[in-house]
Order: sequence, then C-alpha cells, then structure tokens
Amino acid sequence: MIDLCTLGTGGALPLPDRGLASLYIRMNGHGLLVDCGENTQTAIRKIGWGFHGIDGLLITHYHADHCGGLPGFLLSMAKAGRTEPFPIWGPAGLKRVVNGLRVVAPQLPYPVELHEFGSEGVTFRAIGLKIQAFKLEHSVTCFGYRFELERPGAFLPERARALNIPLACWKVLQRGEAVTLEDGRNFSPADVLTESRRGISFLYATDTRPVKSIVAMGQGTDLMILEGMYGDDEKMPQALKNRHMLFRESAALARQAETKALVLTHFSNCIDDPEVYLDNARAIFPNTRAAQDLMTITLGYEA
Repeated sequence: MIDLCTLGTGGALPLPDRGLASLYIRMNGHGLLVDCGENTQTAIRKIGWGFHGIDGLLITHYHADHCGGLPGFLLSMAKAGRTEPFPIWGPAGLKRVVNGLRVVAPQLPYPVELHEFGSEGVTFRAIGLKIQAFKLEHSVTCFGYRFELERPGAFLPERARALNIPLACWKVLQRGEAVTLEDGRNFSPADVLTESRRGISFLYATDTRPVKSIVAMGQGTDLMILEGMYGDDEKMPQALKNRHMLFRESAALARQAETKALVLTHFSNCIDDPEVYLDNARAIFPNTRAAQDLMTITLGYEA
C-alpha cells in the first residue's frame, strides 16, 4: 500500500487553515516529499509521520509557494538526527535555488545531494517507486511527476516443485532475481512467476495549463492529483494569464486519461471553500474530490 498526505493545499499565499504546496508519500516505512511550501515542517509534525523516514524531495518548480519551506524543513531533519545523505530532484536551476535558500541553513549534519534534470525530464527510482518527471506549461519551467509501484507476477509453487527448485531459492526468484543451482541449472523469475500484474500508479501535476503530457502520463492511473487553482469558470482570464487551470479543465484531463479518481489541490486564496465549486468538476469527471490540508489517501493493489 501507498499512503499519500496533502500536507498543504494552497497556492500563492497561505491562509490560516490552508498551508502551501506539499505532498507526503509513504510506503513501507519510507517517504518522499513533493514540493516544500513554508508550512511543510509544521504539517509533518501534525500528522505524526515523522522526519526519520523521509528519503528525498522532488520539487516541481521554483516559485516560493513550492520551495520556500526548504530551509526550515532541512533544519528539522537535522534536529531529528539525520546523518545520511538527503537527495533532492528538480529541473534546471535546482542547485542555484537550493544553495540560495541554504544561506540561512548552511550547516547540516548530513550532505544534500542535488539531482538536476533537463528539459526532457528524467526517469529514476526512489523508495521502491518508478518516478517519471514530465514537462508542464507554467510561467516558469515546471514539471509533474508520475509514480508507479510495479507488481511482479504471482509465484507458482507447483511449477517450482515440478522443476525441483530448492525451497531456499523460492524467495530469491520471487524478488525477481535469477538463481544458479549447484548442479549447474539456471532459473529465472519467469520460470516460476505469472505475467506481471497491475501495480499502483498516481500522478501529481500543479501550476500548469492543460497539456497532453498530463493525459499521457496519467493514462489508466489509480489517482491523479491536479491543481484546482480556480473554481469559477469566470476566472478563465486569470487562468490563461497566470498559466493555471480551472476545476473543469483538470476534470477534463482526468476523464481523457481514464484515471480512477481525481483529487484537486493548490487552491487560490480567492477560494474560501473548494467544495462550492466541486460540481464544476464532477459534471465532467464524477469521481472528483477537493483535498484538504492533512488529508490522507491510501492506494492498494487490485485484488
């Protein structure tokens, strides 16, 4: 299973009950953050998931509401006793931005590893997830992220017995590793596993106009988390000017991608209650809900 917590759901400016952008991803005791708005360290303390298991940070772009909380977060990690390297991924400009923010947090008991990628994005792995960064369309360079937990085929013990594979080798094959027996026989996981099964996948994309890459990357996912900067259709001029999306535009992307569910986040401070505008999205994609700060979502395998 994968747990997701929307630590902050605001865009541009924080409100008393709505912090700025950050998503906490947790799986098997390990975690990742996507973005780090200025409320992030406080929100982590509120949910009680802790800092010890956070193994990296992904930044979508370099507007303050998405990375302004980084110095405080890094210092909280230090106070939690971290000594191992902490990786951060982000588009071009990552080193300049992080090093600039660290002027007020220059001394840490652990190294910060910066992984800067180019305009074509990148595919990498962290905490057991396959992660793909893809380009969005905002007023500055901005990327979305698709996450996938791959699921191997089911183990077939009757096949392993028929091949006289020792019991001690079964777990190795289940992990996807080949084995060589003392008698010289070689076996691969394909010899004792079914075809790969459907895993878990979700997508996170905010601060963008509608683009085809969101549909392509979101195709068939279990969940898409997209921005709902503006709820009212009358806000289209602002959406076009500021390179953001309306509720209904995000819903249209979810419908095209044939995702299972849509969660809207990154609300403008002109929206007091996102629920007021939720029907604008549900008319297009019924399985839509509005995120709240500290809301938790759990994704699991299909039966």
